[in-house]
Amino acid sequence: MTEQARDTEALIRDQIAKHAVLLYMKGTPQFPQCGFSARAVEALSQIGRPFAYVNILENQDIRAKLPQIANWPTFPQLWINGELIGGSDIILEMFQKGELQPLVEQYSPAQEA
Repeated sequence: MTEQARDTEALIRDQIAKHAVLLYMKGTPQFPQCGFSARAVEALSQIGRPFAYVNILENQDIRAKLPQIANWPTFPQLWINGELIGGSDIILEMFQKGELQPLVEQYSPAQEA
């Protein structure tokens, strides 16, 4: 493994450790760059709790390395409490079943008014 690959892996693991609810996506929550990312943001936004995100289009190293770490080939990827939850389809399915909201609420405190 190259030093850059090690650095990228360390960066990814640090991001996942620092952010209890983290979405790796194409674009930003304000300007998603693909429909799958847009749907993931919409589901998370409806829950109304803060979440962190990483725009993988701005970091090709993360875009290349994260699928190897996660053993998940596509984006977006939602991570909660250090665990990969899944991509857009899983996020939407969990949201529709009412399973995503309690999980997000458990790890993402409500913002102060």
